[in-house]
Amino acid sequence: MAGYLTSDTRKVTTHRLTEMKQRGEKISMLTAYDYTMAQIVDGAGMDVILVGDSASNVMAGNVTTLPITVDQMIYHGKSVVRGVKRALVVVDMPFGSYQADLSDGVRNAIRMMKETHADALKLEGGEEFVDVFRKIIAAGVPIMGHLGLMPQSINKYGTYGVRAKEEAEAEKLVRDAHLLEEIGCFSVVLEKVPAELAARVASELTIPVIGIGAGGGVDGQVLVVADMLGMTKGFSPKFLRRYADLNTVMTDAIGKYVADVKSCDFPNESEQY
Repeated sequence: MAGYLTSDTRKVTTHRLTEMKQRGEKISMLTAYDYTMAQIVDGAGMDVILVGDSASNVMAGNVTTLPITVDQMIYHGKSVVRGVKRALVVVDMPFGSYQADLSDGVRNAIRMMKETHADALKLEGGEEFVDVFRKIIAAGVPIMGHLGLMPQSINKYGTYGVRAKEEAEAEKLVRDAHLLEEIGCFSVVLEKVPAELAARVASELTIPVIGIGAGGGVDGQVLVVADMLGMTKGFSPKFLRRYADLNTVMTDAIGKYVADVKSCDFPNESEQY
């Protein structure tokens, strides 16, 4: 089934994302963590679905992304892949799965690809992890990089504030972005960085740059599905646009169900055997 915004039913690939950048077509990307949501997101015409380690927050209620494990990411990844026909599915490698040891990183990456059937993995970091990135790519695993605000490093930063505002950090981000392209990453996510810097990176790289809180000068955008659908409350960063208020819709519907059960209105005669 084609998305209602596209009649192109061909599977999105890493190569097709590069073609989209070359012709100036923006790339749409959204998270999903389960089969049902993945079917909906894919059916709406999404180009890329990210099985983010944000599942740690959205699905498990953790304060940070750090607690989620490889096994849990594989579970979410498998669930999403089963619901997707067209979108490119990218799964996050969680904290601790590649940072400590090169061999463990490669093994974990291969296992995640084999068990989830995903199209690619996303890894946070720049030159510090270039050796493991290079080895994972050499093993045949496509990597989407992630620079700027890197949630797995939140305890190092101590804040979720905008990154790369100072010249030294900005220049390192540019160097890291070029390095990720040079070693073979097919795309890079920039999170919460100044729009001018993000636009510069996108213009200098030949691979697509996807932004979240990085302005409109990049090649595509990504948001967390629960945030943009208004399922969550109390999280309102400047970059977030809510396209619905599902929190209210769902609360009203569930409240009505409770009331109907209590009043014996549900089930009625036509709803029983």
